[in-house]
Amino acid sequence: MPNPSAPRNNGHQEAPHVRKHTFEEVAHIFTDEQAQAEANRCLHCKNARCQANCPVGVQIPAFIALVKEGKIGQAVSKIMETSLLPAICGRVCPQEKHCEGNCVLKEKFGAVNIGMLERYTADTARKKGLLKTPQTAPKTGKKVVCIGSGPSSIAAAAELARAGHEVTVFEALHAFGGVLRYGIPSFRLPREVIDHEIETVKAMGVKFVPDVLVGATQTVQELLKEFDAVYVGSGAGLPTMTGIPGENAVGVYSANEFLTRINLMQAYKFPATDTPIKIGKHVIVLGAGNSAMDAARCAMRLGPDSVTIAYRRSAAEMPARAAEVEHAQEEGINFEFLLTPKEVLTDETGRVSGLKFTRNELGEPDAKGRRRPVEIPGSEFVMKADTIIVAIGQRPNPIIAKTTPQLKTTERGVLEMDAEGKTSLPGVYAGGDIIRGGATVLLAMKDGIEAAHRINSYLEGK
Repeated sequence: MPNPSAPRNNGHQEAPHVRKHTFEEVAHIFTDEQAQAEANRCLHCKNARCQANCPVGVQIPAFIALVKEGKIGQAVSKIMETSLLPAICGRVCPQEKHCEGNCVLKEKFGAVNIGMLERYTADTARKKGLLKTPQTAPKTGKKVVCIGSGPSSIAAAAELARAGHEVTVFEALHAFGGVLRYGIPSFRLPREVIDHEIETVKAMGVKFVPDVLVGATQTVQELLKEFDAVYVGSGAGLPTMTGIPGENAVGVYSANEFLTRINLMQAYKFPATDTPIKIGKHVIVLGAGNSAMDAARCAMRLGPDSVTIAYRRSAAEMPARAAEVEHAQEEGINFEFLLTPKEVLTDETGRVSGLKFTRNELGEPDAKGRRRPVEIPGSEFVMKADTIIVAIGQRPNPIIAKTTPQLKTTERGVLEMDAEGKTSLPGVYAGGDIIRGGATVLLAMKDGIEAAHRINSYLEGK
């Protein structure tokens, strides 16, 4: 019988005083006993709200039931009927907003830890050799190219391969995974997990090609001569900066550059690796989203005296996942709220020495319902800094749109889509951050899966 009143199990996590000095994974996998106990909390609701609120439609009660029976191979196959990245999603998806946030046990006993169960299922199946390559339909003779190798393109490529199409993925960088690899630190998502998930998609027949920058190497129009359809999943890798005086000083990074240096180039291993990084004693991170938390936690692991997250609103408005905020606080990162950056200060060599702020108070709500920060006159002060990391948002690189004028974009630089999910150029579909301007891994995957279905219909002439 289910035991919903049993305490929710969050698994074992590395102690903060240990993990703040290492890039090893923070959260440990469930033991078999922990997984059984947590699976036994699930009520297996007939009209499961968790499943209804999963953007990629994972059959949650069904896979948990199989875990409970010890049928791990079948459980991971059940997940992979709709999502081919279970080890990744189990780690980085915002379950508190989707499946766990809608669990019927949430208010009284705490939601079933679906994320940890998904991760346990995927990791255990891989370690025990229980993963099976998903079946693909007979070859259709149609060729599709996916631009970018992030979660959106991976999801699209997998679904298109399932349908029997010949799929090629072009990646601008030398390694695959997109934002999974350059944006998310290894202490949240180990590199080998990304590699394993991509190998599953390769085993379905998808071809991955590195070092191809579409828009420079080839244009979308040229790709349409070689392929029957194009999926644009190139993400949003262009940072948004503050525009304040002094922002071009030595020691100011965008979160994109800082995280790419750390995660992709492994600058924290310098000189064993080729890419250096210097942060000094005091680091300030501007922003309070997941990228800000990742940047701050990476910076802390480089050994400064202090890392401070400065946010222009209050703690209640922070967009980052609660778990990431909690981990950052545990690791000794400072949080300063209701601050607006005004000027980067430098020393005689042109290097960052501090950041001037004004204090804010919250005014009326903006268009998104969040209260606007209003500066308090005469409240300026300076915070000491050797490094400043700007993590206030990103937008798509304009190279594809500029080299393909037939593709319409909005003022924010994202591709325009019609009601049926098509771009303004026939045969070209898109999803993920290039149409959202910045979102979660899970929503990017959802876009890729839905676009794959539309591409199928397009190729079938429907």
